[in-house]
Amino acid sequence: MTDAPLSVLVEIAVDLANSLTNEDRFDRLLSAVRRAIPCDAVALLALREDMLVPLAAQGLSPDILGRRFKADEHPRFERLTQSRQPVRFAADCQLPDPYDGLLLATEGDLPVHACMGFPLYSDNRLIGLLTLDSLSAGVFDDISQKTLSILNALAAATLRSAELLNMLEYKASHAHEVALALTQEALSRDGGELIGESAAMAQLKREIRLVASSDFNVLVTGETGVGKELVARTLHMLSSRCNEPLVYVNCAAVPDALAESELFGHVRGAFTGANSDRMGKFMLADGGSLFLDEIGELSLAVQSKLLRALQSGEVQKVGRDKPEKVNVRVIAATNRDLAREVKAETFRADLYHRLSVYPIQVPPLRERDQDVLLLAGYFIAATRRKLGMEQIRLAPAVNEALLAYPWPGNVRELEHTISRAALRARSEQAGKRIVTILPEHCDLSVPPSSSTILQPDRTVSAELASSHKPVNLKEETERFQRELIHRTLTEAQGNWAAAARALSLDRANLIRLAKRLGVHVERRHAVVRKQ
Repeated sequence: MTDAPLSVLVEIAVDLANSLTNEDRFDRLLSAVRRAIPCDAVALLALREDMLVPLAAQGLSPDILGRRFKADEHPRFERLTQSRQPVRFAADCQLPDPYDGLLLATEGDLPVHACMGFPLYSDNRLIGLLTLDSLSAGVFDDISQKTLSILNALAAATLRSAELLNMLEYKASHAHEVALALTQEALSRDGGELIGESAAMAQLKREIRLVASSDFNVLVTGETGVGKELVARTLHMLSSRCNEPLVYVNCAAVPDALAESELFGHVRGAFTGANSDRMGKFMLADGGSLFLDEIGELSLAVQSKLLRALQSGEVQKVGRDKPEKVNVRVIAATNRDLAREVKAETFRADLYHRLSVYPIQVPPLRERDQDVLLLAGYFIAATRRKLGMEQIRLAPAVNEALLAYPWPGNVRELEHTISRAALRARSEQAGKRIVTILPEHCDLSVPPSSSTILQPDRTVSAELASSHKPVNLKEETERFQRELIHRTLTEAQGNWAAAARALSLDRANLIRLAKRLGVHVERRHAVVRKQ
């Protein structure tokens, strides 16, 4: 029995450990095998379902790598796949050789030769074959079982490592592609550009271009429905991180108990229900941007954890002691007055300053002049495509109504108004090539809340007239809104949906506004929480 020198086997193992790519790793493996066991041809094949796929070969025709072998169609391969140990075929074996005519060292049919194969296993699962051929008959007969076992283990480990790396690289590439696809989808959702030519929009666009190229954290503020999310997407798209993920978090929808896991991730077993490791939003956004919408809804406890991540640039999964570095640009958005909430101690001052390195205020639609008509045109085009209509136009009276309406729900309300109006107009004008939206399709009567705000009631007027104290417009406006919502909810017997309809507001927007103003429902009656 002949043993390969121990130094050769050690050299093989070290050489394989230093390989960088699978192609290099396979080539080194085959060269090492030929040093340990001289032969004329050697090939490594991976088992993919029921097919043997050549990954690397030496001494065989180059086209071998393009061939695919079904084991049950090649008796020698079939015998190898049914064995757990290396197999040496007799020189006079009558089983046809799958490499017949493919050895570079000879032309025509293979003469009597030596043939040996190694079945490669991982976790008791066959993953491939290593085959050796020599034109010198009987050259493999005296190789010791020890050498065969070592080579078999090295070959199996090499193939197993390569397959694992392939899988990890595929998963990483796939995850990256998915993140890019989701980011691109997010960037184009609800419009991929800021529509408007008013002075207010021109200023907004200048601010975005100015800060987009930096890595400063940005706080986007503005009323509900003005397009804060679109501003965040535009900031990301214009930044140097545009080819990295933009990860969205709705802070209002994250329960306090799960906020830390949602933001920073957790390890398996960290808490009841944590059945597997999970990456948090910070890690998903690593290298890109993290958009924290409704940031003002986070509790003080969660705010402190977020502040720690922003200060250190590190996140720590729930259940793990070691923190991980992240490179994330944070874009936050809120419809709240965070500066005022800092004074009221309902929002952390240090977090506010961390987030608002560069604040951006998005103007309400009522301050954007003719932008209403530009946006209406944009939404009409989008609605036409969605509904499969040939053409939609606005009646001149509708233009006037759009400009006169105060738009308390801002751009979002305009979009929904156009969508509803197009549906109504299509229903009434079925069969027409050009559908015209009329004023009655839009239902743009000035909401009671708006007209009342423009003409305060006598009580408020009398109080203001008789008082010699300076008037804070913001505080008086909020007081009036609080009283109006309270009165409307009382009349609606605590029914939020009915109250929202009466105030021409979206129900969710009304609830958020009421929460901010301190109005809540108790026992089906609206009650104002004492401030």
